[in-house]
Amino acid sequence: MLRLHLMLSAFFGFTGVALGAFAAHGLKSRLSAEYLAVFQTGVHYQMIHALALFGVALLSLHAPSRLLSIAGGAFVLGILLFSGSLYVLTLIGIGKLGIITPIGGVAFLVGWACLGLSAWRLTP
Repeated sequence: MLRLHLMLSAFFGFTGVALGAFAAHGLKSRLSAEYLAVFQTGVHYQMIHALALFGVALLSLHAPSRLLSIAGGAFVLGILLFSGSLYVLTLIGIGKLGIITPIGGVAFLVGWACLGLSAWRLTP
Protein backbone atom coordinates (compact mmCIF):
# COMPACT_ATOMS: atom_id res chain seq x y z
CA MET A 1 0.00 0.00 0.00
CA LEU A 2 2.94 2.34 0.59
CA ARG A 3 3.80 2.70 -3.09
CA LEU A 4 0.15 3.02 -4.13
CA HIS A 5 -0.59 5.67 -1.50
CA LEU A 6 2.53 7.64 -2.44
CA MET A 7 1.71 7.47 -6.15
CA LEU A 8 -1.90 8.50 -5.58
CA SER A 9 -0.76 11.32 -3.30
CA ALA A 10 1.54 12.61 -6.03
CA PHE A 11 -1.18 12.22 -8.68
CA PHE A 12 -3.81 14.05 -6.63
CA GLY A 13 -1.32 16.77 -5.66
CA PHE A 14 -0.28 17.26 -9.28
CA THR A 15 -3.83 17.33 -10.61
CA GLY A 16 -4.92 19.56 -7.73
CA VAL A 17 -2.36 22.20 -8.69
CA ALA A 18 -3.27 21.86 -12.37
CA LEU A 19 -7.01 22.15 -11.66
CA GLY A 20 -6.44 25.14 -9.39
CA ALA A 21 -4.48 26.91 -12.12
CA PHE A 22 -7.12 25.94 -14.68
CA ALA A 23 -9.81 27.44 -12.47
CA ALA A 24 -7.88 30.64 -11.86
CA HIS A 25 -6.97 31.23 -15.49
CA GLY A 26 -9.30 29.22 -17.70
CA LEU A 27 -12.58 29.15 -15.84
CA LYS A 28 -12.65 32.63 -14.32
CA SER A 29 -14.45 34.09 -17.31
CA ARG A 30 -16.61 31.01 -17.98
CA LEU A 31 -18.11 30.21 -14.58
CA SER A 32 -20.17 32.32 -12.24
CA ALA A 33 -18.45 33.44 -9.06
CA GLU A 34 -20.54 30.90 -7.14
CA TYR A 35 -19.55 27.98 -9.37
CA LEU A 36 -15.92 29.08 -9.38
CA ALA A 37 -15.97 29.01 -5.57
CA VAL A 38 -17.49 25.51 -5.64
CA PHE A 39 -14.76 24.34 -8.04
CA GLN A 40 -12.08 25.88 -5.80
CA THR A 41 -13.58 24.06 -2.80
CA GLY A 42 -13.05 20.81 -4.67
CA VAL A 43 -9.44 21.76 -5.38
CA HIS A 44 -8.88 22.79 -1.76
CA TYR A 45 -10.16 19.51 -0.33
CA GLN A 46 -8.27 17.52 -2.95
CA MET A 47 -4.98 19.18 -1.99
CA ILE A 48 -5.53 18.75 1.74
CA HIS A 49 -6.29 15.08 1.33
CA ALA A 50 -3.45 14.50 -1.14
CA LEU A 51 -1.15 15.63 1.69
CA ALA A 52 -3.06 13.52 4.21
CA LEU A 53 -2.58 10.52 1.94
CA PHE A 54 1.15 11.30 1.83
CA GLY A 55 1.18 11.34 5.63
CA VAL A 56 -0.64 8.01 5.77
CA ALA A 57 1.95 6.51 3.44
CA LEU A 58 4.86 7.79 5.54
CA LEU A 59 3.27 6.66 8.79
CA SER A 60 2.70 3.20 7.32
CA LEU A 61 6.49 2.89 6.92
CA HIS A 62 6.92 3.05 10.70
CA ALA A 63 3.68 1.54 11.96
CA PRO A 64 1.79 -0.32 9.25
CA SER A 65 -1.79 -1.20 10.16
CA ARG A 66 -5.12 -2.05 8.65
CA LEU A 67 -6.51 1.24 9.98
CA LEU A 68 -3.92 3.18 7.98
CA SER A 69 -4.83 1.27 4.84
CA ILE A 70 -8.49 2.07 5.43
CA ALA A 71 -7.63 5.73 6.07
CA GLY A 72 -5.73 5.92 2.78
CA GLY A 73 -8.53 4.28 0.88
CA ALA A 74 -11.09 6.56 2.49
CA PHE A 75 -9.06 9.65 1.53
CA VAL A 76 -8.86 8.45 -2.08
CA LEU A 77 -12.58 7.70 -2.16
CA GLY A 78 -13.31 11.09 -0.60
CA ILE A 79 -11.26 12.92 -3.24
CA LEU A 80 -12.97 11.05 -6.04
CA LEU A 81 -16.49 11.50 -4.71
CA PHE A 82 -16.31 14.90 -2.98
CA SER A 83 -13.96 16.83 -5.23
CA GLY A 84 -14.90 14.90 -8.36
CA SER A 85 -18.60 15.58 -7.92
CA LEU A 86 -17.91 19.29 -7.43
CA TYR A 87 -15.84 19.38 -10.62
CA VAL A 88 -18.55 17.63 -12.62
CA LEU A 89 -21.27 19.80 -11.09
CA THR A 90 -19.52 23.02 -12.07
CA LEU A 91 -18.14 21.99 -15.46
CA ILE A 92 -20.97 19.88 -16.84
CA GLY A 93 -23.85 21.12 -14.71
CA ILE A 94 -25.18 17.75 -13.60
CA GLY A 95 -26.81 18.91 -10.38
CA LYS A 96 -27.98 15.43 -9.40
CA LEU A 97 -24.36 14.51 -8.72
CA GLY A 98 -24.55 16.84 -5.74
CA ILE A 99 -26.00 13.91 -3.80
CA ILE A 100 -22.61 12.18 -4.07
CA THR A 101 -20.69 15.06 -2.50
CA PRO A 102 -21.73 14.31 1.11
CA ILE A 103 -20.75 10.67 0.66
CA GLY A 104 -17.27 11.89 -0.23
CA GLY A 105 -17.32 14.08 2.87
CA VAL A 106 -18.20 11.07 5.01
CA ALA A 107 -15.31 9.18 3.40
CA PHE A 108 -12.99 12.01 4.47
CA LEU A 109 -14.34 11.76 8.02
CA VAL A 110 -13.81 7.99 8.05
CA GLY A 111 -10.24 8.52 6.87
CA TRP A 112 -9.49 11.01 9.62
CA ALA A 113 -11.14 8.79 12.24
CA CYS A 114 -9.09 5.79 11.13
CA LEU A 115 -5.91 7.89 11.16
CA GLY A 116 -6.75 9.07 14.67
CA LEU A 117 -7.44 5.54 15.89
CA SER A 118 -4.21 4.36 14.35
CA ALA A 119 -2.32 7.09 16.20
CA TRP A 120 -4.15 6.20 19.42
CA ARG A 121 -2.97 2.61 19.11
CA LEU A 122 0.68 3.51 18.61
CA THR A 123 2.91 2.33 21.40
CA PRO A 124 5.31 4.92 22.77
